[in-house]
Amino acid sequence: MTNLNSGEETQSRKAEHIRVCLEDDVQFRLNGTGLDRYRFTHCCLPELDWQDIDLTTRFLGKSLGAPLLISSMTGGTQEAKRINSRLAVVAEEFQIAMGVGSQRVAVEKPEVGDTFAVRSLAPNILLFANLGAVQLNYGYGVDECRKAVDLLEADALILHLNPLQEAVQSRGDKNFKGLLDKIHELCNVLPVPVIAKEVGNGISAKIAQKLIEAGVGAVDVAGTGGTSWAKVEGERAKDSRQRRLGATFAEWGLPTVDCITSIRAIAPEIPLIASGGLRNGLDVAKAIALGADLAGLAWPFLQAAAESEAAIHTLVEHLLAELSTVLFCTGNATLTELRDSDALQPQGSLGRP
Repeated sequence: MTNLNSGEETQSRKAEHIRVCLEDDVQFRLNGTGLDRYRFTHCCLPELDWQDIDLTTRFLGKSLGAPLLISSMTGGTQEAKRINSRLAVVAEEFQIAMGVGSQRVAVEKPEVGDTFAVRSLAPNILLFANLGAVQLNYGYGVDECRKAVDLLEADALILHLNPLQEAVQSRGDKNFKGLLDKIHELCNVLPVPVIAKEVGNGISAKIAQKLIEAGVGAVDVAGTGGTSWAKVEGERAKDSRQRRLGATFAEWGLPTVDCITSIRAIAPEIPLIASGGLRNGLDVAKAIALGADLAGLAWPFLQAAAESEAAIHTLVEHLLAELSTVLFCTGNATLTELRDSDALQPQGSLGRP
């Protein structure tokens, strides 16, 4: 059975996560995204009118104004409700995708469900529900997953995979045995696609292949370079062992670039989300050029949302301007043209301008 008695603890943890991410230095410092290994070849004669640049795309059958995802972050507290509401309003304005944080707290405490329920503010966006995959070993099943989806009227369910975070977290849920079969069963019965997502340590091609064979509808690589959840949980730890684990494994994981390229090599058709350390529209463009269909950002959106709705609006405008500039200065009018071009090259092997 679901452990509903842990609702207060889960809610408190969510509040701490927001505080730590906003106030403490919990970003990867040594193990980056890998995006700096690549550079676009500048085209000084693009033969394009800026007005013809088109950032629209489709993902999981839904049209988007740009290939941007407000990655899963929070829920369960009044501050989280304010953050999610602000994000949803801007997502609707620009028609970009949005995910919410783990909805476990809403399953355990239904009265906080409104901190996630943003569909009324964003009736037309691509919206992702979210639960930890490991909860399938702790009393969760199809019913709980349906509740998460129904609460949001979501278009898909993210199942996040976070073994390192659970290992560092005090009293983390560390039984990951047999999860692949349970994910397979869920994919067969859930009425919306399941998205397999890491939380910042990356998904290898080997594991992605297993997840795809299990039936997931998309993969979010969530590689290194952004927020280190080992650092976050280390900051929260009340005992020396967990603090030391957080420090020891602060830089653990697979760079986002390596995840994108290796998964795309073995699964050319799987809908692929690049996240983990993306900070601007140039990063987004590189991720798309490497083979991603969508680019997810979390920390930049969290910072903006903590400030105001206007700050989120400005952030999206900046991201779109940066992405458009890449298209313009590489001579590509659309995202498909950018992906199919050879404009992005490894450092040291750039073509002639």
